[in-house]
Amino acid sequence: MNLDFNGKTVLVTGATKGIGAAIASGFESLGASLILTGTLQEQVDALNEENKCSGKDNVKWVQVDFSCDKSTDLFLGKIEDGPQIHVLINNAGANLIRPIDQVSADDLDYLLSINLRAPLLLCKSVSLNMKKNSYGRIVNIASIWSIITKSGRAMYSATKSGLVGMTRATAVDLAPHGILVNAVSPGFTDTELTAKTLTTDEREQLFQQVPLGRFATPEEISKAVLFLASDLNTYITGQNLVVDGGFVCV
Repeated sequence: MNLDFNGKTVLVTGATKGIGAAIASGFESLGASLILTGTLQEQVDALNEENKCSGKDNVKWVQVDFSCDKSTDLFLGKIEDGPQIHVLINNAGANLIRPIDQVSADDLDYLLSINLRAPLLLCKSVSLNMKKNSYGRIVNIASIWSIITKSGRAMYSATKSGLVGMTRATAVDLAPHGILVNAVSPGFTDTELTAKTLTTDEREQLFQQVPLGRFATPEEISKAVLFLASDLNTYITGQNLVVDGGFVCV
């Protein structure tokens, strides 16, 4: 029961670091051709140049800022006019921690545009060709904060809960066309951002709250995504797979 993505094109948004980078690496190691997005033009240019110099022609980086409607819409047009995409991974996301009495409309619009608007419109654009071929896999990266929450997460929880709801509804829409749509909700994950934002004491306190006693690695989140996006998954759709070491259970 081997995972194999040879002959398939996979789009992963927000793939420059953390979970997105691990997901992209996993797909590449299993033979996929990749379309990857990053926000910074200089970084995208450098990554494309690096691939060119190494002779890697199965990975293409594209710059898109999902907080900007114009940038998003231009990218959607390229996707609809481009090659068939077999797998879509909506990973790009953002977070702003604000108490409810300090949120602003601009903050909310920013998170909604990245965490919900872009994934929904990408599902629409990609599904057009998926329906023609009666095949597709879509995985939306949500969060444990779509299930539980804590102070300052009103906007983030709202957008990620919306993403899970959109996943369920999209799965129902696309099921007759052989397209499976699921979400993965990571718990605490050992990314560069986590390392920067948590002190050693804070990490140890959180370890004690996770039944498995540690954070996930990005690769562990990637494995769940790879399975849901693979041909080994033939009957799971509309689900939200929580990958959190048991955190939401306690």
